[in-house]
Amino acid sequence: MTDEKRLPPLLKLALELGPLVLFFLGNAYGDRLGFAENQRIFVATGIFMAATLVALGVSYALLRKIPIMPLISGVVVVVFGGLTLVLQDQTFIKLKPTIVNTMFGAILLGGLYFRKPLLQIVLDSVFELTEEGWRKLTLRWALFFFALAALNEIVWRTQTDDFWVKFKVFGIMPLTIAFALAQTPLLLRHEIKKAEEA
Repeated sequence: MTDEKRLPPLLKLALELGPLVLFFLGNAYGDRLGFAENQRIFVATGIFMAATLVALGVSYALLRKIPIMPLISGVVVVVFGGLTLVLQDQTFIKLKPTIVNTMFGAILLGGLYFRKPLLQIVLDSVFELTEEGWRKLTLRWALFFFALAALNEIVWRTQTDDFWVKFKVFGIMPLTIAFALAQTPLLLRHEIKKAEEA
């Protein structure tokens, strides 16, 4: 087993949540920085892009690599955030969670189709599971990503900008944590015990 560098859990959480929190704060208080109220989401998008690039840079400086999920998400943030700012159309930044989650779901399902549970690679072997365990866990996460994509579409198309920003920051993360915790029985059922490996 390779002894790869890993970020301390609190730093990892800060790098993942930090840009989102700054996005929320930029949207909530952009007018206090002298921007018109209808420009707050554009201010927040610029802050989000910058914070995402900083977070990716810190990850690379500490690990000498960027984990695949934050990298994909970061590229989409920069592309769709850039389109949002250049075209002054907030639709692009609102589509970002839909596109990222749909992409993750499709990639995971594609891996299952070719009998490669890609979640095992994405999680950097944090868990030691049976082949069946990886297959089931991958399928569940793929379906969860599709559900998040659909939920994002419903929220941004039916709610206010402020509600969508709050949902993006304070809704998606708790839902993801709750879903991850709900997978504990599956993880325990399919875990490869160290004694079995010896």
